[in-house]
Amino acid sequence: MPENARRRRSPAQRRGDQPTRHNPSRSSSRSQSRNPGRRSGPPRAARPSQPEPYAELDRALSDAAARPEPEVQTFDELGLAERLIEALAKRDIQVPFAIQRRALPDALAGRDVLGRAQTGSGKTLAFGLPLLTRLATDGGPRRPRVKAPRGLVLVPTRELAQQVADVLGPLGRALGVSVMTVYGGVAYSRQISRLRDGVDLVVATPGRLIDLMDQHACTLGEVEITVLDEADHMADLGFMPAVTRILDATPAGGQRMLFSATLDRRVGELVTRYLSDPALHAVAPQPEAASLAEHRVLVMPDQQEKVAVAAELASRPSRTLFFVRTKHGADRLARQLTRTGIAAEAIHGNRTQKQRQRALDAFALGHPRVLVATDVAARGIHVDDVELVVHFDLPNDHKDYLHRSGRTARAGASGLVLTLADESQLRELKRMHQLAEVTASRDYVRSGHPVVTEIATTGTPVPPAPPAPAVSSRGSGAGRPRGPQRPRRRPHAGSNEAGGRRGPRDSRRNDRGDRARAA
Repeated sequence: MPENARRRRSPAQRRGDQPTRHNPSRSSSRSQSRNPGRRSGPPRAARPSQPEPYAELDRALSDAAARPEPEVQTFDELGLAERLIEALAKRDIQVPFAIQRRALPDALAGRDVLGRAQTGSGKTLAFGLPLLTRLATDGGPRRPRVKAPRGLVLVPTRELAQQVADVLGPLGRALGVSVMTVYGGVAYSRQISRLRDGVDLVVATPGRLIDLMDQHACTLGEVEITVLDEADHMADLGFMPAVTRILDATPAGGQRMLFSATLDRRVGELVTRYLSDPALHAVAPQPEAASLAEHRVLVMPDQQEKVAVAAELASRPSRTLFFVRTKHGADRLARQLTRTGIAAEAIHGNRTQKQRQRALDAFALGHPRVLVATDVAARGIHVDDVELVVHFDLPNDHKDYLHRSGRTARAGASGLVLTLADESQLRELKRMHQLAEVTASRDYVRSGHPVVTEIATTGTPVPPAPPAPAVSSRGSGAGRPRGPQRPRRRPHAGSNEAGGRRGPRDSRRNDRGDRARAA
């Protein structure tokens, strides 16, 4: 190969430009960029870390929780209407909870409120009582406008929406404020019809509300008060885009209240974007039920043993709640347990609300004793006397672990939390326990292991199911005596054996067939 063929032309020579001369300073700068440790001159000052704006809010809420308790001790001192106080008394609610005593005065005055309180702290009435009061008094009584509610409560799950409506509905009727729920799993037509008739307050999940807005069945232009309940859980479920779209559709000058158990970046963004100079109210967190229960880890060699151990645990005489990650996993485990002779129900997002509520009601009665649920349904399960919670599948994070585990050891009762895992999951599970601040013992087991047998044979037995009402059978002699029966008519000529009348076409077809056979 010729010598000149080996020489490659520089890009400048290919473009017809003059070759550049060597520049020591540029070469030096390039070498310094390749070797940053050789930089000459004074080092660049480190950029000071910027304080997280949401951390300031979190600290302010902690300071609010440390403030002394308000002196007011009754709902009358808080300024509630007499009709509302009487409605509360009928439900045996006589004394306001701590978060209610703190938040009600500012909420009744129309201020935006940011509240931090755990589930079960009374926060539903902390935002519900001022919401109903203001809807009943602002502008005097008025007829609800078609498709345009004046109050909105956003919640993450169907079960929570129904619970909030169950609390606020009877109180609203005492004040002449109508309340309805909007969530998936039920027919659109019923909700559209109710909105068309006019309603004051809507308790909704974000997904179904967006659907109704897209169908022009609901408009939020008349909303005066908006509440976000369990905003942290809505963020965990990925509802933030829907939530921001809904808030953007409400008037900017309306009152807004946000309640959350935790304040992270996503919730903090909602606060800074949509709340105007909010009043901060919080109560000191109480020890979670999950931290009061006993926690244990059962390590198994494979999936087959996992199902066998789960079936043995499900045979215990008390209520047992299994948690799985997916909807199909919930149905599959419920079928596997049922095949072993253990009645089990499953609840998840693909079930209608009626099916989910029916399963929860049956589980609350103890028949069946076993319920399989996904994480989405975890916060909607409020059943007393659940003695065993089983993490059949590992939760996504320590928050889900706590929410699942909190379904047992409620109201001071004892409870046991089991996690079924294999060797590869132990490191992740250990980190989850550390973040959840729980300590768990560990046992390596198979089906029939003494540890499994001990757990399966303990627990408070569920009372037997009431006898089913007798159902009379028309085919048997049981039940009320039947009256005289009409004599059965004899088949007329031209009818078939099933008793139906044979038409002329059938007759001609059969006649042709008879003639052919005769031939």
